[in-house]
Amino acid sequence: MTALDGKKALIIGGGGDGIGRAITRGFGAAGAAVAVADVDRERAAEAAAEIADAGAVAHALTGDVRSLDDVAGLVARAARELGGLDVLVTVVGGQVAFVPATRLHEMADEDWDLMFDLNLRYVARAVRAALIVFLEQGGEGTIVSVGSVTGSMGAPLQAAYGAAKAGLASLARSVAVEYGLEGIRMNVLTCGAIATPIARGVVSPDEAQWVPLGRFGESSEVADAAVFLASPLSSYITGQSLVIDGGLTVRGPFPMPSRA
Repeated sequence: MTALDGKKALIIGGGGDGIGRAITRGFGAAGAAVAVADVDRERAAEAAAEIADAGAVAHALTGDVRSLDDVAGLVARAARELGGLDVLVTVVGGQVAFVPATRLHEMADEDWDLMFDLNLRYVARAVRAALIVFLEQGGEGTIVSVGSVTGSMGAPLQAAYGAAKAGLASLARSVAVEYGLEGIRMNVLTCGAIATPIARGVVSPDEAQWVPLGRFGESSEVADAAVFLASPLSSYITGQSLVIDGGLTVRGPFPMPSRA
């Protein structure tokens, strides 16, 4: 048996690309039936087709996580098409692809709001919808959210992103203590520099020198951790942030940014 045999999972927000695509692939390989949701219909279809070709049950869903109705609808549709729901994975987030790197006192309100929409608010919406499904099924369920080390350490020009990711870790702790007796767990994958297509376009390879392992992480390594946290292998782990950063946050000192 593989780690997720018999599990029904929704991978929401960017499930068709980057880390989300790797998690979709990993869940399919681990035996889960998967609903993969992405704002891009083609990407969702391609991701679902890839794991279906390998023998997994897969459904492609399309929706915008910034829409309350879309998020609730995606969770409900996934549960309907899969015949239930055991696992929710929230993926999409980030800063560089959505708003410019800006000092806090110069940041526009709409950029601050967008960072919270994409990194925290939609997660809370998806979690609430999944909790309702889990409870209606009689309890039991697992939630895994992709976070960032920026939520646990200071980072210049990333105040909104860091604050949202810190909120994500706090949300997981609250879900853990509030729903633990009903068999519901939530954990966060706290990622460092991962070599996604977007990151490769904005992060210099030279920055890998600050990582103790000497390289950036791969999306497949995040996917492996997601499979672990979604599976019975982590049945006594909840409310935690699993750091996937090659040792970045345990080293120091870092160079201070200039004021230029």
